[in-house]
Amino acid sequence: MGGMKQTTDRPLIIGLDIGTSKVAVLVSEILHDGAVNVLGVGITPSQGIDKGGVNDLESVVRSVERAINDAELMSDCKIRSVFLSLSGKHIHCQTERGMGTISDQEVTQDDIDMVIHTAKSVKISEDQRVLHVIPQEYKIDYQERIKNPLGLSGVRVEVSVQLITCHSDTARNIEKAVERCGLKVEQLIFSGLAASHAVITRDERELGVCVVDIGGGTMDIAVWTGGALRHSAVIPYAGNVITSDIAYAFGTPLSDAEKIKVKYGCALSKLVNTDSKVNVPVNVPSVGGRPSRSLQHQTLAEVIEPRCSELLGLVHQELERAQERLRAHGVKHQLAAGIVLTGGTAHMQGLVECAERAFQNQVRVGLPTGVVGLTDYVNDAYHATAVGLLHYGKDNLLNEMNERQPKRTVAGMFSKLGGWLKKEF
Repeated sequence: MGGMKQTTDRPLIIGLDIGTSKVAVLVSEILHDGAVNVLGVGITPSQGIDKGGVNDLESVVRSVERAINDAELMSDCKIRSVFLSLSGKHIHCQTERGMGTISDQEVTQDDIDMVIHTAKSVKISEDQRVLHVIPQEYKIDYQERIKNPLGLSGVRVEVSVQLITCHSDTARNIEKAVERCGLKVEQLIFSGLAASHAVITRDERELGVCVVDIGGGTMDIAVWTGGALRHSAVIPYAGNVITSDIAYAFGTPLSDAEKIKVKYGCALSKLVNTDSKVNVPVNVPSVGGRPSRSLQHQTLAEVIEPRCSELLGLVHQELERAQERLRAHGVKHQLAAGIVLTGGTAHMQGLVECAERAFQNQVRVGLPTGVVGLTDYVNDAYHATAVGLLHYGKDNLLNEMNERQPKRTVAGMFSKLGGWLKKEF
């Protein structure tokens, strides 16, 4: 690796998504106009992760090292620090309020930081740690639903925040795997939040939308209404249960079941008859040296459909509970913009129709947006989380820069911070 040069003096942002079925690394640089330019990609099958958590540290380290190496070779950059995604059913969300007096007749950034600080200093249990503190809206004296209170006059300011926490040890284990590869974790980000940043628009967040990121081991849920995040949750079942159903139903190894699912899987058996590929039977390998068998698409869909309905039904229940709570607190709860499915499983034929039936709402597949460069690789629902991490990293960097210098232009930030960037990256 000795010949690797840093090809850019622009800031590098690396997203690392360690999923149950794949590890994805995206290397990007931030261009002068603020665009995120993807320079390299590394994808390897994930080993040692189950439902978002580490069950074999050595295997995870090996998978991450492989993906990092591939991404370094493709981008010709040395990777030192990453933005890392986290999922798992230990992730928990709660809405908290913070209050403060406005120090000098009008709201300053310090006042805002202060009330957010009071909101997040609620007691969370010993074994949890805070991942995100996301302001929802502010109230000044009698005026409610303020999105940005900066510069407004008043005496008291209140904020409501969405607090996303995770189990400390579970998070520590995934960080440990990354640190064993000689990398620094810049920030740990709930993967459902990252995916949201990549696949939904501001209008959708305003009208009300639910993002469902269907991965291999987990389904990450993020509910947005009135422009703010209202609810997050993780359901520890996803694409892998479909694969294992196929394996058990037809007595075929898991690796073959996965291939069959990806290539021929359909979530609605009634769609199968209209499809041109139908007349070709699927060849299904057997175990233990038995001869392989052939299988009709219809039979395969009849195994997949009930499982997809069940998975989407679990999401629907979670949504109903969340909306009930929002309604009780007088917060907009309608999802006028419907459901956005993303993640690897979102591509399955018939899944959108299956979801429309489950949610009784409009459904679309969300593809990541807002990056340039190797777009053939990344404009795919499969990479929603990893692309979202890049958006996150960019915002993070811009915030750090704003703290160092008030001029908010991207071009300015490069010239003034040129020296700092070269050291840092």
